[in-house]
Amino acid sequence: MIGKKIRLERIIDRTSNRTVIIPMDHGVTVGPIDGLADMRTAISNVVAGGANAILMHKGVVRAGHRGTGKDVGLIIHLSGGTSLSPDPNAKELVCSVEETIKLGADAVSVHINLGAETDKEMLRQLGHISERCAFWQMPLVAMMYSRGPKIKDEYDVNNVKHAARVGAELGADIVKVVYTGSVESFKEVVNGCPVPVVIAGGAKMNSDEDIFKMVEGALAAGAAGVSIGRNAFQHKSPAKMVQAMSKMVHNNATVEEAIAELQN
Repeated sequence: MIGKKIRLERIIDRTSNRTVIIPMDHGVTVGPIDGLADMRTAISNVVAGGANAILMHKGVVRAGHRGTGKDVGLIIHLSGGTSLSPDPNAKELVCSVEETIKLGADAVSVHINLGAETDKEMLRQLGHISERCAFWQMPLVAMMYSRGPKIKDEYDVNNVKHAARVGAELGADIVKVVYTGSVESFKEVVNGCPVPVVIAGGAKMNSDEDIFKMVEGALAAGAAGVSIGRNAFQHKSPAKMVQAMSKMVHNNATVEEAIAELQN
């Protein structure tokens, strides 16, 4: 598995064994939202802040939008679905592992909504991509959520730890899930998942402190880092926000230290 190991080292810091991933794939789902209208600038900002990897769709990569400054790990998203769809929870494969190899990807990602009416199709997609990733030695990030008619609370620890475990069971190298709200409950998620777990950022939060407290709790529970998009690229100072989160993830900075980092 040497190829996969080498690629993983491009998105996970070798010293801390943690990662700061900035997902920027929102354009397919909701269009050119604030912070992502100018992709080149958006990417340059988060790279300047010290992100380990950025996550985007293939068309943005083909357009040459890798930002400026230092190199950064590239994760290409393989799933697509729009907010205009009759079922926004349905995701379809819109790219292949083979395409991402040609584009220079260091990893790929897929999005699965357990509980959606099409979750069996999405699970089939995950199984297929997992097999292709094993063949090509490409790391796989599985974004695992519980969303659909039967799901009363997608943040419920039982749903989140189930989703994380499904991702690991089907071959993901990194699993992304929502934070359950407490260190104790998120420990159940981490302890039940045999591969690294990172947290999603979710909707734009009300304060920087709220973001940092979430990051602190996830790390205390054993998370391997964060995959936070809107709370980074929509921040008034995206580079500083990413830098502050990176200090927490890689240097165990406190919430207070992260806030001070923002104010420097």
